[in-house]
Amino acid sequence: MNYISRYGIKIHFYNYYGFYSGTYYPKEKNVSGYTVVWQAACYLDKLKRLKLAREFVKSAAHHILRNMRYYKVDEKLIEAIKEELKQMESVKSIAELMGCEGRIHKHYYQSFNEILKNGFSFSKREKRPPKDPVNALISFGNSIMYTNVLSEIYKTQLNPTISFLHEPSTKRFSLSLDIAEIFKPLIIDPIIFSLVNNKRLTKKDFQYEDEFCYLSETGKKKFLKEFENKMNTTINHRHLKRQVSYRTFIRLECYKLIKHFIGDEEYSPLKAWW
Repeated sequence: MNYISRYGIKIHFYNYYGFYSGTYYPKEKNVSGYTVVWQAACYLDKLKRLKLAREFVKSAAHHILRNMRYYKVDEKLIEAIKEELKQMESVKSIAELMGCEGRIHKHYYQSFNEILKNGFSFSKREKRPPKDPVNALISFGNSIMYTNVLSEIYKTQLNPTISFLHEPSTKRFSLSLDIAEIFKPLIIDPIIFSLVNNKRLTKKDFQYEDEFCYLSETGKKKFLKEFENKMNTTINHRHLKRQVSYRTFIRLECYKLIKHFIGDEEYSPLKAWW
């Protein structure tokens, strides 16, 4: 433990079913009281918090619509999400914003039956516990995304417990939930669609226990291999003028938030252009 702490390595623990249990978080090296003070100040200002939270949802919706257009789903579902984005501009509270976010995901999930092939169907999102293969995939993928975002936050001066869209609470790194909203539809969902539609994951890669559905060990390995490939894939960054991996895009998002908190530059979330 001392050895891995010396190198700032995080250890994320998952239970038997592949769900996140906790993190061994080494002593922070990139500590900045100045940044944390301004991060907290942004949270305490209701208008600033709402504005920032809205940006997370906008970015997520951009990537959701990107997926839906790629798979040419029912245009009515796309229009319904666009309408929610218009309504979102006038919300006055985080609760109202979360309501819009929930309805956006509801319309998005309705399109899954148009996207997924090979006998995979999806009726509604069920987390505790996931009762079918698609819910199991979403839960497992999201869990992996949260911990990878947390690892990137750790490399910056951000405090992972002070969040804006999700309520900060004890015993959770809620800022990783905020930032993960941007990347789940950009990274996790395309992986799910690809694995299912190309028959690299089949119904045989899932196990059932009572009403609980979860990925088998073989299924997890397939998913994680695809996830690592995706995270290491590089894109030519139009501003930095160099190749940037998906993993680096997460850290760049953290740096943009720091600039926003200390007043250097207004936060503009990632909206994939490729």
